[in-house]
Amino acid sequence: MHDWHRIFDQNLLVPPHPQRTRQPLKESTAFQCVLKWLDGPLIKQGVLELLSEVGCHLRVSLFDVTYRYFFGRTWKSSSRPAEPLSRQPARIAFNEPLYFHTSLNHPHVVAVVEVVVEGRRRDGTLQTLSCGFGILRIFSHKPESPTSTLQDKRLRLYHGSPRALLHPLLQDPIEQNKHMTLIENCSLQYTLRPYPLLEPVFHLLPENLLVSGLQQIPGLLPAHGESGDALRKPRLQKPLMCYLDDLFFTLYPSLEKFEEELLELVISDCFREAGSPLDVGALEILERRLCVGVHNGLGFVQRPQVLVLVPELEVALTRSASFSRKVGSSSKASSGNQALVLRSRLRLPEMVRHPAFAIVFQLEYVFNNPSGADGNAASLTSLSSLACMHMVRWAVWNPSLEAGSGRVMLPLQGGIQSNPSHCLVYKVPAASMSSEEAHQHRRPRGSPLPRTHLWDQGCRFPSWRLPHHPQLHATTRPNPHHSHLGALCPLWSQGSGGKLSRASLALLQSAGFPEILDANRQPVEAVSPTDPVKFSPQKEESDCLQGNEIVLQFLAFSRVPQDEQAAPWPQTVYFTFQFYRFPPETTPRLQLVELADAGRTSSASLSHILAQIQKDGSFDVGSPGFQRKYLVDPGFLRPGEQRWFTRYLAMQTLQIDVWDGDSLLLVGSAAVQLKHLLRQGRPAVQVSHELEVVATEYEQDAMVVSGDMTRFGCVKPIDIHTVVKGQLHLTLANVGHLCEQRVRSPSSLPPSRSRVISNDGVSNFMGGSLLTPGGPRSVKNVVQAQKLADVDSELAALLFTPPRPGARGPQGIGQEGDAVRRRKLERMRAVRLQECGSEPGRHGRGALAQQSLHAQHARDLQVIAAYRERTKAESIASALSTAITTQHTIHATLGAAEFFEFALRNPHNAQHTVTIEIDNPELSLILDGQEWRYFKDVADLHTPLEEDMFHLRGSLPPQLFLRPRETAHIPFKFQTFSVGPWASAQASAELRSEKDTDAGSPCKSSTMPTKHAKVLFRAGSGKPLAVLCLTAELQPHVVDQVFRFYHPELTFLKKAIRLPPWHVLPGAPVGTTSEDPPLHVRCSDPNIICETQNVGPGEPRDVFLKVASGPSPEVKDFFVTIYVDRWLATPVQTWQVHLHSLQRVDVSCIAGQRTRLALVLRGTQTVRRVQAFSSHPQELTTDPRGVFVLPPHGVQDLHVSVRARRPGSRFTHLHLVDVDAHQLVASWLLCLSCRPPLISKAFEIKLPAGGGRGANKRITYTNPYPSRRAYRLHSDHPHLLQFKEDAFQVGGGETYTIGLRFASRQRAGEEEILIYINDHEDKNEETFCVKVIYQ
Repeated sequence: MHDWHRIFDQNLLVPPHPQRTRQPLKESTAFQCVLKWLDGPLIKQGVLELLSEVGCHLRVSLFDVTYRYFFGRTWKSSSRPAEPLSRQPARIAFNEPLYFHTSLNHPHVVAVVEVVVEGRRRDGTLQTLSCGFGILRIFSHKPESPTSTLQDKRLRLYHGSPRALLHPLLQDPIEQNKHMTLIENCSLQYTLRPYPLLEPVFHLLPENLLVSGLQQIPGLLPAHGESGDALRKPRLQKPLMCYLDDLFFTLYPSLEKFEEELLELVISDCFREAGSPLDVGALEILERRLCVGVHNGLGFVQRPQVLVLVPELEVALTRSASFSRKVGSSSKASSGNQALVLRSRLRLPEMVRHPAFAIVFQLEYVFNNPSGADGNAASLTSLSSLACMHMVRWAVWNPSLEAGSGRVMLPLQGGIQSNPSHCLVYKVPAASMSSEEAHQHRRPRGSPLPRTHLWDQGCRFPSWRLPHHPQLHATTRPNPHHSHLGALCPLWSQGSGGKLSRASLALLQSAGFPEILDANRQPVEAVSPTDPVKFSPQKEESDCLQGNEIVLQFLAFSRVPQDEQAAPWPQTVYFTFQFYRFPPETTPRLQLVELADAGRTSSASLSHILAQIQKDGSFDVGSPGFQRKYLVDPGFLRPGEQRWFTRYLAMQTLQIDVWDGDSLLLVGSAAVQLKHLLRQGRPAVQVSHELEVVATEYEQDAMVVSGDMTRFGCVKPIDIHTVVKGQLHLTLANVGHLCEQRVRSPSSLPPSRSRVISNDGVSNFMGGSLLTPGGPRSVKNVVQAQKLADVDSELAALLFTPPRPGARGPQGIGQEGDAVRRRKLERMRAVRLQECGSEPGRHGRGALAQQSLHAQHARDLQVIAAYRERTKAESIASALSTAITTQHTIHATLGAAEFFEFALRNPHNAQHTVTIEIDNPELSLILDGQEWRYFKDVADLHTPLEEDMFHLRGSLPPQLFLRPRETAHIPFKFQTFSVGPWASAQASAELRSEKDTDAGSPCKSSTMPTKHAKVLFRAGSGKPLAVLCLTAELQPHVVDQVFRFYHPELTFLKKAIRLPPWHVLPGAPVGTTSEDPPLHVRCSDPNIICETQNVGPGEPRDVFLKVASGPSPEVKDFFVTIYVDRWLATPVQTWQVHLHSLQRVDVSCIAGQRTRLALVLRGTQTVRRVQAFSSHPQELTTDPRGVFVLPPHGVQDLHVSVRARRPGSRFTHLHLVDVDAHQLVASWLLCLSCRPPLISKAFEIKLPAGGGRGANKRITYTNPYPSRRAYRLHSDHPHLLQFKEDAFQVGGGETYTIGLRFASRQRAGEEEILIYINDHEDKNEETFCVKVIYQ
């Protein structure tokens, strides 16, 4: 409201002369006037010597020469230093655009430009001097006026002040008047032209209002570029469709008295004007009108709507009884104070999300206009000729479009203050009215008083509705959990940790938890979580201990005092979380062991420690706690990632979800800041936290009509509250380690992080030389000899397979078979010769052996030649392709764009048009020059950048022109929004299985999925010039926020998550301004609708989700990435969303009375031992209660009994769990709609507060039935009230005395306790209410 009043007060316009407005209206014409520079010695040297801080500015006003009348509003430019006017050449540059539109198309309507100098005197006061003025002709006498030429013009300046134009001697043409004296050598350079681009925003700018292009106009989006001229190419904000329902006015002291005194005032005015008295009966009220319009502080956006108001009594007589009751309930309880009611629904399509947009209401009365003092009118031919209208009240309302529907009450205003219609309004009398009639309408004591400073109580809007937004329209649907406007809870950004007390520290130390040691086997230095952290990135980077061993030690989980509505304390728990970019972690089930000394300590915060459960179900108290370690060293981090890791520790919080290990229900969540893990040069550091485990409970977030079923659009507000469930005791540690510099093989070396990949001189062709690596020659392509089976298994099979008899083969195959036989015989002879020694006459046999060996070699060579001839084409093509192929590996994370350039060289002496073909949609070319420049600036890459580099052909691959021997840098980016199988590694609470208790090293990056992409650069002839084979090794990503939603199965979940202001959002760059940048969101699941809308400055940001839930008990996990750069380069926030699908069951019940229903259980593939668990066991019980057998493929009923203790709408979770495998078999979401019972008796007692003794009371109950009955007693506050007997029997008509025991409580106040008396079927017979006042 403050913005609207400020803009309205600063832009009050003087209307044109009344004679000018009576002329025929013409179409309004828009103009742009650019005041460029001022030339000439306007300021004398003496003025500059007398004043300090001298500045010069221009003022422009509209002036009507005919009537010597200034109108509109004087526009003032920004001030410029005046020293340049005292130099040579004297010139001051302004270059300020000025915009306006007017329908007064007349040559005598001009603009007066005044040059003003201001400075400070020696005493510090501000002195303003007028140094001259000029007359700028907007319209000329020529028919083609105004001109559309954009030529610079010079405006001659005159001595004096523009106030001289009001002198009667200055007649048109003013420029030729003898009293006007020109200033020599002084002029103002300007351009004036019609500006049709301003016509679409005429409704936002009032006529004859001079505005600067640098001025913020409500309803316009900020300007693009650096000029800041929002009117140069104006862009409208998106309008919203809004509605007003059940609008009515209440006038003080009553409608009858208000109109009676209004008639007296009108008659008094007529008497003063006409000079003759007027009879009261001669003046009648013909209509009561309401004018409603949207106002942006400058003027009405559209013409206000005129509607007719009728008294409430007339509505009650003409409508049905139900409507009469509705109106009667909407107005005051007093029957004598009826209201003026608007019977129709009001539609406002021009509303905009801007703080200066407001709705203006004007209450007008139409009276008949008597022709004379006698009060007799002439002929009543028309109402308009006989009616006079007076505005009596007005109001302005700046609605909060984010608040949703609800009631609004506004005070009505009047008097001489300015109003949007610039009309006279009857003043509002003071609250101390002297009229006896007013004193008779004073309210009785105890009822709410009206506003003391206003005569009128105001106008109300019981239902203010937001527009039907595409993502928000589901808020009007009666389905719970269907749409909810949530907000990022500040708990996770600030952490919920606290400092442990000395008693808790003593208990933890005596429990025997393993001590955390540093690399030298010494105890780790402990710090307090309340100590401030001084973070120095340079100290972290210069630390010699570059290895960081992060230790999470879960110690204890204790319960906090809660009311009776809380669920029973779990026996076992487990935790889920995700640290940095390691895979999500789920701990084993841990047993809660109660401490024997917990009750005897002064601090009761520590009650249960954690112990690991063995495979046989036992647990060892001797080794309590659970540890999880993460090793973050240079081998795990990518090059340059160390600073990101330290920034993560300094700024992020770790969210830990706590689950019940038996029922698999979420107990709550805790958040801990990681900034104390920064070692800052220390060898190791540890910190112990006591974290609050908080559960968020939602009331029914659907459209629930409360009280009045006929009132359209009444929405019950969302009730979201948090409950502290317990205290988690956690120790975090960071142990530094020296990193061993081990020499690794070349195959395991990390790939190059260069952003530029070149194919020039890079070849994977290893050549065919068999030289050993230690040979005398140094050649580039050297390869060692290898076994033939390893090189080519197909050829080896051909050579070592003996030919079949009669098989036909290559030429000479028969001779080769004989040679083989002879060779074998010669080998046998050679062996015998070697055994017997060398003897004469054996040389012939050696020659025969040599001949056989040569024949075998010839046969092998022929086989090799035939095989090579067959595979020659394929081998040559593969070798050539390998020669032009470049291999590159990148490390990518979810949502982050990996940018690189490929230096493609044309190896030919001819030019080519290269077609770029990519086989993976996640790898793309950067086609926009601005996007390319952005990524180069981020990567600090100084390679050449070209505009319009690619020739685009619709859906065909882009093309690139290459000159002979030219090298071009082609930009690529790889960006994936799909998650691999590691994302589901976190065993969800619903389908959880047992895990081993080994706290070994975390998952290696080798378990991450790997993606491949191939880019083929093909010349115009179709032959490839180069091939890029890209390997993307996906890495786990950081999760900043975790959301968990429970929703009915096979329906759509619609959520709106509100973001905090940008400058406080975790992940925002340091030093950012408060201006919100554009917001973009993407989702990892393409089947989920995830979007946001860019709103005006200062408006809140919402991220909208629409997800289809699966069958129960399925859990759908997905990620949402948020960007603030238009190119989606790096996400500033990554959210993980868990959607739990549950079977929905609607239960309607009465508080205190048991309601029974049956749920159908269907067996699975095998026999299971199952048990049912409820989130509210005090209100919901099941039959069978304990463990029972669920047969395979069978159908069985689970009987559920609900007895709600308090009325209202809320949600209860019911889980069916396999007790052996600890898996969820089925889950239900019970939507309870509990009505309050009928209270038959009410009592009131007073008790002392502060933990004193309670009180014993008695009440009686009479059996209204003639027979003997049995009754049961229940209470909605069992911790404050206990019964002497929970059940009793009483004869027919007899009276029974019920004994009550009231317990005291610590704090003072009041509490209403309900006592439910139920029959043997647990149906409510009577309900007593006891109001207990604790003093």
